[in-house]
Amino acid sequence: MSADFSLPFAGLIPERILDAVESLGLRCDGALLALNSYENRVWQVGIDDGAPLVAKFYRPGRWSDAQIAEEHAFTAAMAADELPVVTPLVLGGKTLFSHGGFRFAVFPRQGGRAPEFGDPQILEWMGRLMARIHVVGARTPFVVRETLDIRSFGVGPRDWLLASRMIPPDLEPVWRGVADQALDGVRNCFERAGKVEHLRLHGDCHAGNVLWTADGPHFVDFDDARMGPAIQDLWMLLSGDADEMGRQFGHVLAGYESFREFDDRELHLVEALRTLRLMHHSAWLAQRWNDPAFPAAFPWFATNRYWEERILELREQIAMMQERPIVPR
Repeated sequence: MSADFSLPFAGLIPERILDAVESLGLRCDGALLALNSYENRVWQVGIDDGAPLVAKFYRPGRWSDAQIAEEHAFTAAMAADELPVVTPLVLGGKTLFSHGGFRFAVFPRQGGRAPEFGDPQILEWMGRLMARIHVVGARTPFVVRETLDIRSFGVGPRDWLLASRMIPPDLEPVWRGVADQALDGVRNCFERAGKVEHLRLHGDCHAGNVLWTADGPHFVDFDDARMGPAIQDLWMLLSGDADEMGRQFGHVLAGYESFREFDDRELHLVEALRTLRLMHHSAWLAQRWNDPAFPAAFPWFATNRYWEERILELREQIAMMQERPIVPR
């Protein structure tokens, strides 16, 4: 049974959260702690005579039940290979539940801190684990989850933003022209890369989705898992100028290729994928603007300055996509 997608998160009051968790046969002690999440709503829930759990309530209408099931199956396959991923609890043979019009899953709480991606040893460690994730991801494809491509992350967001009238009228023609140039640059990068393998990915592998402990990294939040090229899970580990990213990627690659071969042609996609992520993020903010959490957290989105900065950012990306790709060192 699917949740009622018409209900807003405003109806997710503390009593409903506790009732949902207790509907699974768990006894809550009443303690609730909101965790950082905008796309979904995530709460740490105290449990009587047990460690706290994390309840994740999915944004209504974003993913279908079948798409969420594919995400859960992917994490289960990784856990079966003894990868450090946080998987939803299986209760009564299920991982996805519905209560009060909301779909949710329950996870064990995982502690940890953000990793230091500037450390060569950490980058190599991350490379090894990302390769092992990709080994699992390459075994079978997603069938119903989305693919990261120019249409879904570039053309679609551009068209939605223009139709929504969220861009200030005096800046819309400039943004439209720059966005079109940027998409041309993305297409050129994909043409230079040629046909590369698509596999199941984490999809959003930034520092906030990796928790580091004494045992190493633990991967959380596969909500953005989708099909795409392997480099999507690697380029967000890098920062700085081209030389610095080349040195960092050399460490990542040293770890990665101890478990899985990397296709060097995908290096042509780094700046293209960064460009698509920037365009997709603007559309994501606009599409969620009716959610009260978004104007409160991103008040600058509705300003001319935000769009002026995005125009400059896309122009910089147009230039970057014309440069040679980073060279692992």
